Amino acid sequence: MESLDRSMRISSLKESLVKKLSDALDKSTDKGWRKLGTIVSNDRRVKISSNDMEMCSLKVLELEGSPSHMLLRLMGERGCTTGHLIDYLKTLGNTEALQCLQPPALQIVIQPQSVALLCGYNLHLSCHAVGQSPLQYQWFKSKEEVPNGISPNLVISPVQLKDAGFYICRVNSGDAFEFSHWAEVDVLNISTLSGKSYPYLDGQLKLLIQPQSRRVDFGENVLLECGAVGRPIPQYQWHKNAVPIPNGTKRKLVVSHGMQDTYGRYHCVISNGADIICTNEVEVVTAPKISIQVSGAVESSEADYDIFGEGPGLPVPEQLHATDKVALLIGNLSYQNHVQLKAPMVDVYDLTNLLRQLNFKVVSLLDLTESEMRNAVEEFLLLLHKGVYGLLYYAGHGYENYGNSFMVPVDAPNPYRSANCLCVQSILRLMQEKETGLNVFLLDMCRKRNFHCKSTPNIVLRVTANIVFGYATCQDAEAFELSSTGFINGVFVKFLKKRLLDDEKITVMLDRVAEDMGHFDATKGKQALEIRSSLSERRALTDVILPGDSEDQTHSRQWAKAHELPESMCLDFDCGAQIKLGFAAEFSNVLIIYTHIVKKPTDMSFCQAHVTDFSKELDVDPKEINRETPEETGIYLLSSSLPQHCLYTRISSLQKLRGELVFTVCLQGSFTDMDDDHPVHWTKTVNIGKPLIARLALHRAMRRNSCLQTCPIPHSPSCSPCHSPTPEHHLHQGGYHNPDYQSDFSHNNYLDVFEPMQGAVGGRGESYYDNLNLCHHEPDDCGPSNPIEASDDIDELQTAFINSLQLQSQ
Repeated sequence: MESLDRSMRISSLKESLVKKLSDALDKSTDKGWRKLGTIVSNDRRVKISSNDMEMCSLKVLELEGSPSHMLLRLMGERGCTTGHLIDYLKTLGNTEALQCLQPPALQIVIQPQSVALLCGYNLHLSCHAVGQSPLQYQWFKSKEEVPNGISPNLVISPVQLKDAGFYICRVNSGDAFEFSHWAEVDVLNISTLSGKSYPYLDGQLKLLIQPQSRRVDFGENVLLECGAVGRPIPQYQWHKNAVPIPNGTKRKLVVSHGMQDTYGRYHCVISNGADIICTNEVEVVTAPKISIQVSGAVESSEADYDIFGEGPGLPVPEQLHATDKVALLIGNLSYQNHVQLKAPMVDVYDLTNLLRQLNFKVVSLLDLTESEMRNAVEEFLLLLHKGVYGLLYYAGHGYENYGNSFMVPVDAPNPYRSANCLCVQSILRLMQEKETGLNVFLLDMCRKRNFHCKSTPNIVLRVTANIVFGYATCQDAEAFELSSTGFINGVFVKFLKKRLLDDEKITVMLDRVAEDMGHFDATKGKQALEIRSSLSERRALTDVILPGDSEDQTHSRQWAKAHELPESMCLDFDCGAQIKLGFAAEFSNVLIIYTHIVKKPTDMSFCQAHVTDFSKELDVDPKEINRETPEETGIYLLSSSLPQHCLYTRISSLQKLRGELVFTVCLQGSFTDMDDDHPVHWTKTVNIGKPLIARLALHRAMRRNSCLQTCPIPHSPSCSPCHSPTPEHHLHQGGYHNPDYQSDFSHNNYLDVFEPMQGAVGGRGESYYDNLNLCHHEPDDCGPSNPIEASDDIDELQTAFINSLQLQSQ
């Protein structure tokens, strides 16, 4: 017990530890939270009143409410330290609760610290632990063991460029083992410093590489780079025209494709927690070249000379371009009659952010029924016209019969047939009628034969050279999802997201994704990317947008309007309290609502605001709303972007909303001079209209008759004949599974390739490897960003590292 930091406030304890303490106190009658509250109330250091105890007792009326959790929270807010809590629990005599605070048998007390240093200097990383048995250390770089790295201190002298990367240390003590945090090592090339030499920098933050101004030819990427050394490792934030660039947090920044909106002044702010420095401000500009034809000879105008004095330019060849870029991303995971999935949610989220960097108008939707999918596709088709690049990504259950691919809605019966599903080739035919410049289908689903479906639709496609299919797996094969308790990318998107921003012909980009997937041991010989293409031009997703004269702006504006968030608002209550109501979008049909106390009267001892009374058609679970952390209510992908110290609510399936979204904001408060200990309630009704995708009314069973007249083929997207975790590490193909194989799913459709690895500590303060199964999705902090940022993903590295250890253990 003495090894704990007794001065640390209990409000700083991990939530998992607080929950264990709360469970131990909740279930005890004579040594539980009431007795603890009595002990604490007699201590002047922590003031717990009778009103506070009554508030705790009311928690039993809530679903999964915990009086002990509320008591511990109040104690933490009033300065109670870990030492105080230990003393209280000793007086209480609750040995189970005390055991929760006992130090583990093995504990890492000094974590390795990330560092940036110059090539030729000495790298020194330290990891020290305490345990009950002799300790053994082993250092890893990425997934490879470091030769002779078996001591607490890892020294590489001198460090070279090849030594840059991520390091981790495993400590064994008897049967117990722990992993340290990941430490990033960034090595700067001394050759970029123009012969300058620097004395030993002693870990201080020092700017060594400045960005340089650049001229951008139309359609060209430009790399901006800066560099600093120091310990802890420097953090970077690029700015354009004095405004921070979202996700621009690496040393290198790629300004994409010479688009007009990327030109401007750039600089980078570098910090390491103690010091802050700024780079020089540089310009990214363009020097357009104009050439004219005179009497068979080419003459260059003055515009051929660029502003950097590089001399006359050559005539600019005609560049392929799009008149617009539109993408529809659908991820089905919460199936009503089939195996539920995990991968599609994170895959759709990551691809949404990447495609928006490429200037696509993106709509991302989760868990659509048959009619909702058909209506979403119809709205998607309305945006297409001559020269548009249209991209459809689907992740979920699916199958392929006679060369036709079918996407399975979440409400499909078991077994399903073509009448219950959407035919991809039908959608393609309608896209071709729009004279689109590029049609891309990325299908992350199974392609096994569905023997329950006997229909053979005869869909005649036009002969066009603008079609690309990227199938996550080969014909008559499954696409795999890797089972996990966490959120990581699927096999296809795991590799696709690393290449999607490459300025390459789309088939070349997909070829490289296929090569990357071919080297992935977990699915080698089981899943391989198949590419089908009739593309005869160098069309790329990175092509610029040059709107045509006939572009239909009406539907584009309607589509954009359907993605506007409600404006944040402040609500004033009669008691004098003010509440801020904020909104965020996780997907086009998933709304985040958060409440925050902006102001409360000085005599109000307790104040809390929550939202309630949502429309029943949204199927909002009361126990999943108004949570104290985003993760508690299922908000995993946006959690780092949301403001802190709020109550969070996640509203999904907005496409089902028929009317306006009306709900109640309830303020609950108590005053110090109140005779009655019960809190007082105030309410306000809020109407935010139809947010996000709700404005497009995808819930309708049948849409416009005009579309039915133009697509009388069977199974068209607009009409249908009938609407309708274990601790083991497994490779799970159920994500994209054929119903014919579902009966023996638990026996045949898991491939045992990994051994369990429990109890290791991750790199962000929480247990990363607890109950980890090899997953289809990896956490990633890829957010909306323009310009593009080139970076490594530390979370992806963690998964690859653990996977390699599991493979080695077989």
